[in-house]
Amino acid sequence: MNSVFHLAIHVRDLDAARDFYGRVLGCAEGRSTETWVDFDFFGHQLSLHRGEPFATTRSGKVGDHMVMMPHMGAVLPLDTWLALSARLEREGIDFDIPPVIRFEGEPGEQRTMFFFDPSGNPIEIKGFADFDGIFSR
Repeated sequence: MNSVFHLAIHVRDLDAARDFYGRVLGCAEGRSTETWVDFDFFGHQLSLHRGEPFATTRSGKVGDHMVMMPHMGAVLPLDTWLALSARLEREGIDFDIPPVIRFEGEPGEQRTMFFFDPSGNPIEIKGFADFDGIFSR
């Protein structure tokens, strides 16, 4: 069964969030009020509410990296991931973990990149050439 995931998080500045999620990431804006805005975050509903973002720590060990926890993200087809990583590099995004191949030659081989939105929310975007590998062991 395919379904759309919904996530609501805090951002400090809705205008900065609109620019980042809309212009930089290319997500379509949906409904909004003075205190929140929805985005089509790669096919899922992301609701950004004005407020203080959740606390994060670098406590997730994945491969050779310690990643920020908690974090959110998306899994994209590899060609879409490559185009997005190139756009983010052109935008001068300061990557926490620059675009890299993880688990190369193993089940679940993927591309990944970590960065932060303007409020400091950590985001991971993964790219898979073979979606059958998403849940590989």
